[in-house]
Amino acid sequence: MSIRWRAHAYSEGDATFEARVYWDDDWEEPRPGILVSHAWRGRSDFENGKAEAMTRLGYVGFALDLYGKGILGRDADENRRLMKPYLDDRAMLQRHMHLALREIRRLPEVDKPRIAAIGFCFGGLCVLDLARSGADLRGIASFHGLLIPPGNTAGQRFDGMILVLHGWDDPMAPPEQVVRLGQELTELGADWQIHAYGNTVHAFTNPAAADPDHGLLFSAQANERSGRTLQSFLAEAFR
Repeated sequence: MSIRWRAHAYSEGDATFEARVYWDDDWEEPRPGILVSHAWRGRSDFENGKAEAMTRLGYVGFALDLYGKGILGRDADENRRLMKPYLDDRAMLQRHMHLALREIRRLPEVDKPRIAAIGFCFGGLCVLDLARSGADLRGIASFHGLLIPPGNTAGQRFDGMILVLHGWDDPMAPPEQVVRLGQELTELGADWQIHAYGNTVHAFTNPAAADPDHGLLFSAQANERSGRTLQSFLAEAFR
């Protein structure tokens, strides 16, 4: 295995974004691509690591960028300020996610019909919005994602698979939102599944999450279980 990475710049209007692409130099044929959508801080080492991990599983990893080249939040207040415009304007969020989807399809390493997307926290909401807006994807997987519906996707259909990996005690997405999401995904026509982990809160895949008073805490058990579930999900999605 000879994993490589490169920066990948793309733009919309005056805004320039910079993703990271991970691939294996030993591959002789294009491979399925995985979009990795970042949490509220922006594209960080965490998401870069997830994209690289996808490459170790045999996929092209694409750690996308919603905020702009070099923009990375330094604390919770700044993270909230960076995320807020996308929560307020879900059409813009969806447009920028589709822009990243267009970019991964341009990569020579990618088997263009076989693309999926995964996201973490805010990024989980972002990949759900790809599905809600009818993106052409084999599947999407949300890890401890925000579940708030966008309000602009009624009547859309999604032909791919959806996996939601959720901490049942997540204060940012309480059980009533999980139930509503299931109803929403049924109306979307998707092949969906929701896995809820008991005694688990927000950010359970992030080893740096250590603020239980605010519902943020890493769980080694939920992290391992969700990782195994994702591998099985992707293998099925790309059959």
